Amino acid sequence: MAREVSESCVDSLLTEMVSTYCNRFYANKPDLAARSIEAIGYQVGHQLSERYTMDRPRFSDHLEAIKFICKDFWSELFKKQIDNLKTNHRGTFVLQDSQFRWLSRVSVDLSENGDVSQDNPEATAENKAAQVTSMHLYFPCGIIRGALSNLGIPCAVSADISNLPACSFVVRIKA
Repeated sequence: MAREVSESCVDSLLTEMVSTYCNRFYANKPDLAARSIEAIGYQVGHQLSERYTMDRPRFSDHLEAIKFICKDFWSELFKKQIDNLKTNHRGTFVLQDSQFRWLSRVSVDLSENGDVSQDNPEATAENKAAQVTSMHLYFPCGIIRGALSNLGIPCAVSADISNLPACSFVVRIKA
């Protein structure tokens, strides 16, 4: 029997987690907040990967494991596959999701902390929006890293949001 959680519950959980770590636990230390959010994602990804690969044979190479993440793993999480996978065949993979769901409901309160300056309010607002959005991406980066770690692939994962609502996850395999 499959167990599912409402998408709105996951959205709310992610939003509250990011808000709590950024505004309460590590209000003046965004690097610590980011590392903590990514670490939680790592644990989630590690456990989900364990569950989703329980009845599968081990993957024979990196590409096979990355394809599993793009197809089966992503489908379990988001009910769709990754839209595009690119590689340089030297240990770097780019996973592209053209409509990344976890960013579709992210909103930014620009009045918070009085950060918007009078000189250039648009630039400051854009900067704050980018910061908030990037904080929300540490969790899925951690999920991908945790899943691949469980599959025996140590890596670093980062995200690129230059084309919202599209999101690209860059996976760099550690030698």
